[in-house]
Amino acid sequence: MTVESSAPPRVAVGITGASGAVYGVRLLERLRELQVYTHLVVTSAGVLNVHHELGLDRGALEQLADEVHALGDVGACIASGSHPTTAMVVAPCSMKTLAAIAHGFGDNLLTRAADVTLKERRRLVLMVRETPFNLAHLRNMTAVTEMGGIVFPPLPAFYHRPQSIAELVDDTVERVIELTGVGRGQPRRWTGL
Repeated sequence: MTVESSAPPRVAVGITGASGAVYGVRLLERLRELQVYTHLVVTSAGVLNVHHELGLDRGALEQLADEVHALGDVGACIASGSHPTTAMVVAPCSMKTLAAIAHGFGDNLLTRAADVTLKERRRLVLMVRETPFNLAHLRNMTAVTEMGGIVFPPLPAFYHRPQSIAELVDDTVERVIELTGVGRGQPRRWTGL
């Protein structure tokens, strides 16, 4: 099924317990600004980490999305390939979630929706958060890449001379938005070296 041209683009957003909750929150904010319809699914560790890193509770996080799905609701619309979505982003993506996606272990809605995204040949962007990587991490990233997913560790860029952490986060989020294909993110500022 294809998304009608008059319908707003739809993106599924997953948030896990990896460090970097700010990426998921800022992504939801920007997608709303771009009038992209968002489906949100968050792991229990993701909820804890959003609170720990950003001071947001579950309610405040959920208000950033158009539609919220429970992690255990594997019958939700985003678990079906017939539901029209353009892309899915997991921001941040834990190594546990990466491993589940790499091995097709769709035991919860987040990993099932990622599996559906891959099988339907839609864009899947995983903002993996870990350092350093061990061999299992690298092999899992390779497996997801071979399946058509995009592994996007949120590594900061400095060529635009950011003045704050917020600028670093925004630059990364805009790059992710470009990768989803739902619209052009804000142009990144280049000041030269």
